[in-house]
Amino acid sequence: MSNTSKISSVCKMAVKVCSRLVKHSLFMLIFEICIVVGKQKVVQLNEDNWKEMLDKEWMVEFYAPWCPACKALQPLWEEFSTWSEDLSIKVGQVDVTTSPGLSGRFMVTALPTIFHVLNGEFRQYRGARDKDAFISFIEDEKWKTVDAIPSWKSPASFQMSVVSYFFKLSQVLRAVHNNLMEEYGMPTWCSYLIFAVATIIIGALLGLVLVCLIDLIYPPKPVLVQSKTEPELEKEKGEQESGGKEPSGDELDDDIIKDDVDEEGSDAVATQSGSDTETKGEEENSNVRKRKARKAD
Repeated sequence: MSNTSKISSVCKMAVKVCSRLVKHSLFMLIFEICIVVGKQKVVQLNEDNWKEMLDKEWMVEFYAPWCPACKALQPLWEEFSTWSEDLSIKVGQVDVTTSPGLSGRFMVTALPTIFHVLNGEFRQYRGARDKDAFISFIEDEKWKTVDAIPSWKSPASFQMSVVSYFFKLSQVLRAVHNNLMEEYGMPTWCSYLIFAVATIIIGALLGLVLVCLIDLIYPPKPVLVQSKTEPELEKEKGEQESGGKEPSGDELDDDIIKDDVDEEGSDAVATQSGSDTETKGEEENSNVRKRKARKAD
């Protein structure tokens, strides 16, 4: 056997070994990827299945596809989800662009926002955003140091359900506004004017409906008019005739005439008494003169 044939056989063996190693490494790589992907258990939550987080323990992230911070957190969140079985928790995500009602229900004002949920109690996570910090938050039960959201602000409460509907309505109005400007070419002020007129009309209709409902539930009480009996009417008539009735015009004239007559009579009496006094004074003066003359004699 020549040296050339030996070299060729060695080369063939090396190629076979290398090919096997490559195949094995690729197989192992694919296997590891499958294991990692299989362990990833990020539950996608939306407005239909969000109540699943009210049972057991959860870590839930609110994100948006356009948010740079959310994109940076995504691989760490997926890696953290591989520990969900070991930590006996569930890891979920909520896309606020497709579930605006949930962003309103949880009052999400910044992205990404993470909540810890345990048996219906909600706590907002404010720690470091890495896998080890998430694992320590669950293993060491650091969530106990965080105050739970009060009951009146709880996402499961009735008032927050109303807020969620307002968020949905805002998204609908925003879509209509964009549609009017992009497809119909309306200016911004025209779109705002349409919304203002629609708001006034809807408010008037709601006010009318509210008034009708109030009248239906609490109807106004009828006014009862009490009819008086005949003895009461006769009694009132007698009181008016006796003293309660004001004098008429003729009676007032008779009183005025009577007063004038009385005044004239009093003046006449005063004049007569004055004349009598003067006469008496003159007689007394004449007597005094006569007496003085007698003394002279």
